[in-house]
Formats: sequence, structure tokens, C-alpha cells
Amino acid sequence: MPDETTAIDYVMEAASGPHFSGLHLDGLRSASSSPRSAVPTPTSTLADSNGLKQPFVIGVSGGTASGKTTVCDMIIQQLHDHRIVLVNQDSFYRGLTPEESLRVHEYNFDHPDAFDTEQLLECIENLKRGHSVHVPIYDFKNHRRCSESFRQVNASDVIILEGILVFHDQRVRSLMNMKIFVDTDADVRLARRIRRDTVERGRDINSVLEQYAKFVKPAFDDFVLPSKKYADVIIPRGGDNHVAIDLIVQHIHTKLGQHDLCKIYPNVYVIQSTFQIRGMHTLIRDRDISKHDFVFYSDRLIRLVVEHGLGHLPFTEKQVVTPTGSIYTGVDFCKKLCGVSIVRSGESMENALRACCKGIKIGKILIHRDGDNGKQLIYEKLPKDISERHVLLLDPVLATGNSANQAIELLIQKGVPEYHIFFLNLISVSYSTMLVASTHLSSLRIVLMPLYISDCFC
Repeated sequence: MPDETTAIDYVMEAASGPHFSGLHLDGLRSASSSPRSAVPTPTSTLADSNGLKQPFVIGVSGGTASGKTTVCDMIIQQLHDHRIVLVNQDSFYRGLTPEESLRVHEYNFDHPDAFDTEQLLECIENLKRGHSVHVPIYDFKNHRRCSESFRQVNASDVIILEGILVFHDQRVRSLMNMKIFVDTDADVRLARRIRRDTVERGRDINSVLEQYAKFVKPAFDDFVLPSKKYADVIIPRGGDNHVAIDLIVQHIHTKLGQHDLCKIYPNVYVIQSTFQIRGMHTLIRDRDISKHDFVFYSDRLIRLVVEHGLGHLPFTEKQVVTPTGSIYTGVDFCKKLCGVSIVRSGESMENALRACCKGIKIGKILIHRDGDNGKQLIYEKLPKDISERHVLLLDPVLATGNSANQAIELLIQKGVPEYHIFFLNLISVSYSTMLVASTHLSSLRIVLMPLYISDCFC
């Protein structure tokens, strides 16, 4: 044990002398070489010059092993109702040349020049434009990129860029809508780094300590810590600070506006998204899915919409006696209820409604465009006492919103109060949702799945 302690102390103290700083060798670097210039660009917003919504870009920086990845994972978990991609700065390490590989222990992986910042910029800019990108995969054991492998990253609502030096370059910072710095005690970071590099990256403890003393700590003092001043939010204790992360997520939700449809239109109710719901939406959009699976998962989603819609019906308080003789105070279901499906797609929701409401009456409305002159033929078969009932209007796909508006107007003409109509929808376009909501803003209620598509059907 004494010999091992002496060896570790020697490693920590001996970490000095000429070494690589990124692509350069300190002590041998030419005095004429000049640092790369960074041209500032205007700070980005959530909409481009054409008014198109852009992704919300979050930068997460901090010292090595400070808990950046944990913070990112917690944000992703809480933003599950949005499409999110995580881009790691580590993926953009430059591959070492054969000469540099021979002197790998003298190479500073924590210097800004160790990263291909130009490629990182191009990647984030393309993602902000809505394009898919190929992110390189870096092999930390061989210190080079996997030449034949890459990770495809698609356009998303939220882009999280994580790395120790993501705040160093002004051009990268200017692409961010929010900058987060994860602040963790140096001793905790060192302990985590030792565990990570020995377990995940196949390194011995002596080399980890040598690299930390020679490169990691000086780079933190020279580059990482000074970039802390650019942060919008500083999170002490990293992933253990649940309060800070909750506040950050609330702010992101506000900026993204889920989709402020619920705030702009108080009569719109969006079902809370979960990975289960999003997974089923992924399946029914897959062009290779079988007919049986498509019907199965669509029925599950429709059942969720119907159940959620029923939760908005008026209830009356009711007391019952339990088998043990206790009094239980609960609620009684709405008695006067019926469903109306907009033919033909609305009929796919009828089975779910019947499964939830035993013996419910269901009417039908067919709206068909006659030629190109805009005239519409309307067929309806509705309960005679529909004006006395609450109506669940069923239409799984909301495209233009014209048929839905016509059906709602017909129900109102039949004497159904607008506040008795509940429009249930599975897949919608945000514009059409706004059209229906704004046309019947007073009291019609709209219940729909999260808008995973905004301007067109996928």
C-alpha cells in the first residue's frame, strides 16, 4: 500500500513539461502561429426570417464529470412530449495522426483545438434548419473516429449540446437559446472521472491521474471556468439539484409553448404525452407496420382519447355504501350522453366509445364536397333528443378542419348547446386545431393527442 501511494503521488507531481495543447506541442509551438479567429453571428431566436419555428437549442457545459450528462438526461425525461436530440461535443474530437498516437500521453484532449469546431457548427446549423445530420462516432480507446460508422440525428424540437467547451467559441454560443453551467466540487468530479475512465474507457488509474494533473485541471482553469460567465443558469450539485432542473424544464415548456394552444385557446385540452403514447404514435406512422398492428395500436390510442374526453363531462356527487358498510363519497356519471362520428374515419372511434360507455347511442354525420364549386352535401342520422344530450364528436384525423366546423355547426343547428359538445381527435395539424378552436372559442371543448406534427402530416 505505501508503495502504491508513493507511485500515485509521483504521478501527480511529475505531470509537467512540454505537451500537446490540442493540435500543438507546447514549448515547440511557433511564435508566428496565431489562434483561429471567431466571427460572431447574431443571436438566434425561435423563428427564422421566414417565420418558421426553429428548434430550441440548449448548451450544457461544466467541468469534467460534473454531471452534465445526468442533467441532460433529466431534462430529456421531463420534456418527453417533445422531440429531443442530444449532441455530445466529445463526438467531434479530431482523430489523432499516427505521430500523435505515438505520443498520446502528451496530447491535451481538454484544449479547444482538440475539437473540430467547424464540423460541430455545421452540424448544429443544419439541425436548426430542419435537416438530418451525421454525427461522427469517436473511439476513446484508439483515439480516432470510426471511419465507417456515424450516428444519424434528425431534426427535433429541442437540441441539447453538451460538452466541457461548448461555451468557448462565440459562434457556437450564438446558436444557443439557453446556456446551462453544471457546477460541481472538484473532488467529486475527480472521483467520478477516475471511475468513468477506468471502467468505461479501459484506462489505468495512474494515467487518469497524470492526465488530470497535466491537462484536465489546467484546461478547466484556463477555458472551462472562464466560460461560466456566459451561462444563463448555473446548477450547483448537478443532477442532485432537482429544483433547478424543474425550473429549467418549466422555462423550456413556456418557450416551446405546449403548444401554447392550451394557453391561447382555453377550450383545447392536450393529453399529457408519455413515452408509451409517443411509441404508439411511432408505430402507426411506420410504413412497414402490419395492418393488424396498425389497428391494434390505433385502437389503444383512440381509447386513451375517449377516456380523456369522458373526464371532461360534468359529474354529480354521489354516496354509496361499501361491502364493509362504510360510506364512500364519489361521483356519478353524466346520464344524457351520445356520440356522433364524422363519417367515415370517425367510425373507427365508435368501438372505443362503446367499450367505455355501455349502451351509448351513436349518430353519424357525413360531409361530402360536391364538385369544385365548394358546395357540400350533408347526411346526418342523429338521436331525436340530441339537443338534451352531451355530445362526443368523433373524428380521428383533423386535416383542414372544414368538416369538423361543418359538423359542429350542424349540431348547434339541431339545438345542442356549444358547451355540450366535446370534439375528440387523434391526429391533427396545429393550424386546423387553431381554426376549430378559434371558431368556437366560447365553450366548445377540444380533446386531442399531443401535436407531434405541426404543419403537415408525417
